Amino acid sequence: MATDYDAPRKTDDELSEDSIEELKNRRVDKRASSVDVDETEQAEGFELPGADLSGEELSVRVLPRQADEFTCSRCFLVHHRSQLASEKGGVLVCTECAA
Repeated sequence: MATDYDAPRKTDDELSEDSIEELKNRRVDKRASSVDVDETEQAEGFELPGADLSGEELSVRVLPRQADEFTCSRCFLVHHRSQLASEKGGVLVCTECAA
């Protein structure tokens, strides 16, 4: 919505002259324009074509944690030792969680 900044503005007297009925109508119009939609209900009826992955088998090789890596005690992600922010009492925290 474009705003014309050069247009004359209403004074305080003109603003107080707005009728209560006009203000009520504006408020009702704003409420009518918003739509209450339940996103989860809408998403249940939406299906992607070929989205049935129940028969799929993943073929990803998972490596165990290496000697130069640690598991963050807050986000539980495996990071390289260079991302270690603090180590207190065996509690390891990465730089992202420490920030």
